[in-house]
Amino acid sequence: MQKLIPTLLLSCILLVFSTCDAVQHSTAVVEDTSTPSVTSSLHLDLDKAEDNLTAFVKVRGSLTDNEEVIYYANGKIYGFVDGERDKPLMGFEMYNIARTIKTGEHSYELLTNEVLLYLDLKTGEVLEKFENPYTEKTVDVLHVWNSPVNQKFALEGRFGKWGVNHNKYGEDMICMNADVFLAYPSPLKVEEFPENSQSDLYEAAELFQFFFSEEAMNDPNQNSINCTISWTRIGPWLPWLNMGQRSGRMVYQGAGYKLMEKDYNTMPKLLTDYVMANNPKYRHAPTEYSHPNETSWTYFKKMAAQKKED
Repeated sequence: MQKLIPTLLLSCILLVFSTCDAVQHSTAVVEDTSTPSVTSSLHLDLDKAEDNLTAFVKVRGSLTDNEEVIYYANGKIYGFVDGERDKPLMGFEMYNIARTIKTGEHSYELLTNEVLLYLDLKTGEVLEKFENPYTEKTVDVLHVWNSPVNQKFALEGRFGKWGVNHNKYGEDMICMNADVFLAYPSPLKVEEFPENSQSDLYEAAELFQFFFSEEAMNDPNQNSINCTISWTRIGPWLPWLNMGQRSGRMVYQGAGYKLMEKDYNTMPKLLTDYVMANNPKYRHAPTEYSHPNETSWTYFKKMAAQKKED
């Protein structure tokens, strides 16, 4: 049952995740990294910080140093404005590729790159131009190319003691969830970016759910385990939509699953082909920890500066 309240910020868990409502299935299976037979159990107690951390590393990444894992997801994005009917805007295909590095007895670095492509809801094709139904203007699309999106996992962190919420469903299903509410100064000040910034304060909610087998979690022969995910994001208008300070929010709803790096090409070709043709750096995770992390807002600011120089 739910016991722990997350106090360590998990905002970079990404997954961050076709235009269809159903998640595409993969034949990829997360492989055991040791002998195949289960001879004992770890008996992890998710109410204990150390066990909770161990379980989450097996779920989110791998206990094997430098082993790369991928979280793939797809879904839809909606416009939500008070007093108006919601508008389906676009679909998305995305993945986050990560490696975990152990830095201490109970501490890890999670090094990741993430890609999200915006799709046409009717054709399923990657969008390069988008007809904004709110402004009735056509805008250039800026896909998500976030590198790095890194994080540190430790029993004691900047925001307190480690703990990820958890619930058990039925005899074997565990869900670990992180509800992350963000509020910080926006990289895009309204005065400087009047068409691209809704507010000087960036506010968003990122809601992650990780579903996995309790038996697999406790299997000492598995350092990385299968997982399915659900992801909801509520945030401001994307900068490239040129919505200015118009009221409203964007709602993302997606779902997906975990796979190993060797199974990269089992993801939809639309996604992998686009990455390899446009930014092959995102085929793998970073190899060293660096900071600060990239976001859609900081990336937009960089691209805007580059456009001015050109």
